[in-house]
Amino acid sequence: MQIETPTILKKIVERKYEEIAERKSHTPYGNLEVAASVANVHNAPRGFAQALRHQVAIGKAGVIAEIKQASPSKGIIRDPFIPADIARSYERSGAACLSVLTDSDFFKGHEDYLVEARAACKLPVIRKDFIVDEYQVLEARAIGADCILLIAACLDGEKLRELDRMARDLGMDVLVEVHNRPELELALEYTETELFGINNRDLHTFELSLNHTFELMGSVPSDRLIVTESGIHTRDDVAIMREKGIHAFLVGEAFMRADDPGEKLAELFQS
Repeated sequence: MQIETPTILKKIVERKYEEIAERKSHTPYGNLEVAASVANVHNAPRGFAQALRHQVAIGKAGVIAEIKQASPSKGIIRDPFIPADIARSYERSGAACLSVLTDSDFFKGHEDYLVEARAACKLPVIRKDFIVDEYQVLEARAIGADCILLIAACLDGEKLRELDRMARDLGMDVLVEVHNRPELELALEYTETELFGINNRDLHTFELSLNHTFELMGSVPSDRLIVTESGIHTRDDVAIMREKGIHAFLVGEAFMRADDPGEKLAELFQS
């Protein structure tokens, strides 16, 4: 089964394959396998899904707090941008996990930002990127990622299965992101991950609606953990989600525009 990929994603994925080819010419696949194995010994995964579930189990919101400098639609979001300081701020304010953008061409991200953020705190970190190849999964573990993002809109079923399985074999968790029902059905059929991100942004129109989460949540098995993504800007947004039984959140821009991202997190999610 193949999902129709939105135009912006097609552009990003095309560039991603070029980037992977360039990286393979500098660091062969075998070298990366060794680096990932070394990371599993000296920089073991911290348990991303476990950290989220723990927060939810004790009655709190499980917040994945994002670290990103820019986006294709908004340009530069945060300047100056110091990942280690942001990570420490989030940890002090009760984040369960971190999300770090590593895509350079469209989000001005870098793998070093993930390394710096993770070294500055004890929180598990997801590598947020457009992962389409096994090389990137190895790369994620080699730089210390505890989880990877898989976007159903830019992967077919078999590739979803391969990347999900490989990540879990390396000890990482997987957050699979969906935007609509066909993508959700694809992810349920081809992955075994327990984390399902429902993105409230329509990638074809770029419109935001929290109803995306509400419309899809009933089709997600109860043993999976739903993470609502995008469009969470106010305490009312949080309250509406939690009233509906959604207790895990991925939030980025609302934090990145604040003087102190951690203070904004505490303000948004305080009980």
